[in-house]
Amino acid sequence: MRRKIPSTHALVAFELAARHESFTRAAEEMSLTQSAVCRQIASLEDFLGLRLFVRTRRGVRLTEAGLSYSRQIAARLDAVERDTLSVMAHHGQGATIELAVVPTFATRWLMPRIGEFRVGHPDVTVNMSTRTRPFLFVDTEFDAAIYYGDAGWPGTEAHYLMPEGSVPVCSPSLLGGNRRLDAEQIAHLPLLQQSTRPYAWRQWFESLGMRVTHDMTGTRLELFSMLAQAAMQGMGAALIPPFLIREELDSGRLLVPLHHVCPSDKAYYLIIPERKAESAALNGFRDWLCAAARCYREA
Repeated sequence: MRRKIPSTHALVAFELAARHESFTRAAEEMSLTQSAVCRQIASLEDFLGLRLFVRTRRGVRLTEAGLSYSRQIAARLDAVERDTLSVMAHHGQGATIELAVVPTFATRWLMPRIGEFRVGHPDVTVNMSTRTRPFLFVDTEFDAAIYYGDAGWPGTEAHYLMPEGSVPVCSPSLLGGNRRLDAEQIAHLPLLQQSTRPYAWRQWFESLGMRVTHDMTGTRLELFSMLAQAAMQGMGAALIPPFLIREELDSGRLLVPLHHVCPSDKAYYLIIPERKAESAALNGFRDWLCAAARCYREA
């Protein structure tokens, strides 16, 4: 049976026009005339039996159906391009792992060690894209994810890597000549908040038996790398795992005024969908990563 798939030229034209909401800019990127792009969009609308754009005085605007379709098509075209580049790079041989990672963990802990994996598995390429929140594997092209949180993703295997162990850090300038503060003094500093861990400071203070009314107040940032930069600029104190800021601590750009780690039932995990559990490449990466994390914990 013939597949119900429209022309790829029409899909590419549509994706570009949808992204820019402009037939003219789509034509420029495709090195076509505007009328040629219009014909491609018209043929796609005829094929689908619905309107993807409405014409306005200022140009074109996506319909609701067009907006929904453009999001799906963009993801599919990205996947086709990624698969094509992978085949070209490996000449049809080897394997590729598409890995979702939490950003600072990837740059500060995983990247300095990934060369060890490449030595033992030269035919496996690990591509990384950032994700800071849980997602459904079925909606993505990811083969696995490194995630901080709970292990209970439905339909997946979770492999424990390490705890986080955040401690308060700040710049020397914020300490006013002191190198150590107690929890009461830290409570009087501006508190930098992490958007993916909104209760971090509350839990830290509560683990010391304290109640601080403003423990969720302060500049809110998404990544540990952003928190570290803000802390070095003297904007406030931040809760950050020491292993993610080892360079800053060793250089003295950040200091730990009180060595207290709040106990947590959350940790870093490698998450693998059950349907991918038999992948030889993923199993090799899992074994290497778990061993590397175990050596780090025991060091």
